[in-house]
Amino acid sequence: MAPGQTPSLAYENQLLSGMIDRRVIALRRLPYTDELIQSFLIEGYQAGVLGGVQGTKPYLDALKNPTGSEIIPMIASSYTLAAAVMSLIVVVIGMPLGRQKSILIGSILIIFGGVIQATSYSVPQIIVARVICGFGIGLITCNVPMYMSEMSVHAKERGPEVAINCAGLLAGVALSYWVDFGFTQMSNQISWRFPIALQSAFATISALGIFFCPDTPRWYYARGRLEEGDRTLARLHGVYDQQRQEYDDHFAMQAMKREIFQSIQIESEQENHLSWISLIWDNTPLRVGRRIRISFMILSIQQMMGIDILVYYMTLIFSQVGLSTFLSSLLAAISLTIQFGGALTCVPTIERLGRRTIMMWTAVGQTICMLVFVTMNGLPHKSLATQWTAVSIMFFYLFMYGWGWVACPWLYGPEIAPLKYRHVGAAAGLFGEWLFTFITVFAGGIGITNVGWKIWIWPLIFNAIGVAFVYFMCPETTGKTLEEIDTLFAKEPALVARIPHEDGDEKIITTSHQEIETAPSA
Repeated sequence: MAPGQTPSLAYENQLLSGMIDRRVIALRRLPYTDELIQSFLIEGYQAGVLGGVQGTKPYLDALKNPTGSEIIPMIASSYTLAAAVMSLIVVVIGMPLGRQKSILIGSILIIFGGVIQATSYSVPQIIVARVICGFGIGLITCNVPMYMSEMSVHAKERGPEVAINCAGLLAGVALSYWVDFGFTQMSNQISWRFPIALQSAFATISALGIFFCPDTPRWYYARGRLEEGDRTLARLHGVYDQQRQEYDDHFAMQAMKREIFQSIQIESEQENHLSWISLIWDNTPLRVGRRIRISFMILSIQQMMGIDILVYYMTLIFSQVGLSTFLSSLLAAISLTIQFGGALTCVPTIERLGRRTIMMWTAVGQTICMLVFVTMNGLPHKSLATQWTAVSIMFFYLFMYGWGWVACPWLYGPEIAPLKYRHVGAAAGLFGEWLFTFITVFAGGIGITNVGWKIWIWPLIFNAIGVAFVYFMCPETTGKTLEEIDTLFAKEPALVARIPHEDGDEKIITTSHQEIETAPSA
């Protein structure tokens, strides 16, 4: 490394000079990325599959035709409540278990829960099965974003990789509705049991894949397992010889290792400042509590925007607009495919435009869409034009939500948390997500039945709140390493990162954002 170069700058120069081939790195990471897409596809499929079958006669007959406006919403939302509980449990078990084992156990729970769901003949049985699946989903969703972030060897990789995985999630939702649409044309028990059983097949593939994946280098180093951390880091940099079980002690690998250890050291020094009260009133130097609160709030707002009311009750919503049952089912599948298209749009734009910009402006668009939707549904005399205006505006809403409010919030929470508390930040965010998913799915189902279109005033308000929250509370993290993000939140002077500049110089940045040294390059 030339004098004056930072690890990050030296690594960039080696990428440009061809000493490190991005294609080699991408190929080394492909098994991990593919496996995590599978995990997210499971969650998406699980979230959507019940929505297309829960109103069908074979399904209701199998459950002995439950009565009461709260029974069907409780069946649908029970797994989200279980996922919220598991998100709290992850605070305790997350670091000891690790990211890889947590995803594996979550997949196994979904296998068993899916089988029990598909063989259910009563309401209590299917609720228990969905609770088991919820525990599994809670483990997976708390750990997959962390796994992706910590397996990134370059800051610009995090955004697109998490966006690809979240596109996998929405692909799972869309797939579930298309499977439901096809099978619900039948009138027997297979029409709902097969779509629900299919989630166990996806979970089996995921479990087999993650079993052969390592944990993250950052987790290995934090647990003192240095050899395993070195080996995994070497694989990510494409310098590990699988046949000889050896690796080249490459500079870029050592530079990244030093950054990780520096971050671990700073966080350990500040550990005595953190307590549970810090989550409410945070005076810690690294502002850990504030960062965890942001993780919780941004994913809570994500769910209060009304997306889960749409996903779980899409067919019913289109029916209320005045469309036939067949057309409602078809449009539900099409609309969620459009949302998947929005998620794909996020992949090439998340690093170019930035997390903050995408979240803020898509929230503006969603607010406008929801305002039009509420207006169209609130008209006393609906015409064919108002029906199709309401349908088309939901297509725009789902596209923008898929673009701005799936991958970006999921990435942002774990990204801003310090290494030692990254599992806490992820768990807090996912607890907020699953808690408010439960509230929206349970209350939303009852609200659609009892108050009709007025239920959409609630998501309208929270889409507007989302704009304000991102503007005032969420600094941009695009292009920064996980270690450099500490400088955005910390308050006391302490060496955190060396930031390279385009002219070749570097600035040593403290946690108070002070430049304490400028080092010229050679």
